[in-house]
Amino acid sequence: MPTNIGDGGISLDNIARIDQVDVERLSQHKLQLGDIVFSRRGDVTKNALIREHEVGWFCGTGCLKVRLGDESIANAKFISFSLRQPDIKDWLVRHAVGATMPNLNTGILSSVPIALPPLKTQLEVASILGEIDDRITLLRETNATLEAIAQALFKSWFVDFDPVRAKMEGRAPEGMDEATAALFPDSFEETELGEVPRGWKVCAVEDFAERVGMGPFGSNIKVETFVDSGVPVISGQHLKQALVEDNTSNFITEEHARRLAKSCVSAGDVIFTHAGSIGQVSLLHKDAAFSSYVLSQRQFFLRCNRELMSPEWVTHYFKSPIGQHQLLANTSQVGVPSIARPVTYLRSIRLVVPPPELSQRFASLAGSINDCVMANRKQVTSLVAIRDSLLPRLISGQLRLTEAAEALEAA
Repeated sequence: MPTNIGDGGISLDNIARIDQVDVERLSQHKLQLGDIVFSRRGDVTKNALIREHEVGWFCGTGCLKVRLGDESIANAKFISFSLRQPDIKDWLVRHAVGATMPNLNTGILSSVPIALPPLKTQLEVASILGEIDDRITLLRETNATLEAIAQALFKSWFVDFDPVRAKMEGRAPEGMDEATAALFPDSFEETELGEVPRGWKVCAVEDFAERVGMGPFGSNIKVETFVDSGVPVISGQHLKQALVEDNTSNFITEEHARRLAKSCVSAGDVIFTHAGSIGQVSLLHKDAAFSSYVLSQRQFFLRCNRELMSPEWVTHYFKSPIGQHQLLANTSQVGVPSIARPVTYLRSIRLVVPPPELSQRFASLAGSINDCVMANRKQVTSLVAIRDSLLPRLISGQLRLTEAAEALEAA
């Protein structure tokens, strides 16, 4: 789908799937190796090159595909990079039809002007730029793995209670030092929420919340209030991972942000989506690009009392199945999916929490993982900048291949 078209590749976030009956019925829409997929409407400047593991996937509703003919004339990877040049993106926007929502069609894509050097040069350019893309992909996959590790650790400790069960059976808990193991009890007790580790508390979110706040009314942040720089606005597109992504943003002025101070967030705040893509939960990291952000109208946030609870623990709790179930239990399906009375409801959610020492121990481990994720994101940002600076100069011939190879090696 258009939302899965990322920076030159396919994003698996919320990807749609079809059953075998539809596979056979829609076989003419199957994608082949080297196909280039565009969004038909909206952001028409992005394209994704289909790789080997994506062969047989489908060109979904709202997408267009470019399939090359004679491979002795043009290389698909080179063409994909060419179509991502700034001047080509500008061309696509200028020629797209529709005043409010740009639309592409096959005629427009067929007419895109491409500078086509000899095939040998195409392959060399594609190889150099492909190395950068491969590194970017690897870093992003590494971050996905790191997030999965943190979530698996949380599940083992705080959902399945593996260390407690191990101690009950006379075994040493796996994968932790003695000091950490000592923080877990060796038995369970009954509570209003069922059987929980002995000594752990059942409490409401409001018992450890310093503040729970909403984003502003939609009338307070509109497209006409956006500026080129200032205080960035966090929306659902930034909450797809465990850590807020802040590589692209709209901005409002600092004066405007001061008027919306109750909707401003900073490092350590846990941010949720209460309408639209409900269930999103992300932590704003200490190494975020900006010191302050303002929420959009569909977001709300939780600021923890750090002496009682770590925001890392809260983030992973509400990303876990039990946390998601509780968060979405007050959902209204009338119109746009939304969490009814989100601030009041979040404050009222009751959950089993470990002693502060144990949540802090988890926060320390998750924090180290988060630091690695942020470091990898910075590398991605640098590599994207290098690739985007090399791209037009390589394709136009302004930069020699040997010079580009040296720049890549230095990077």
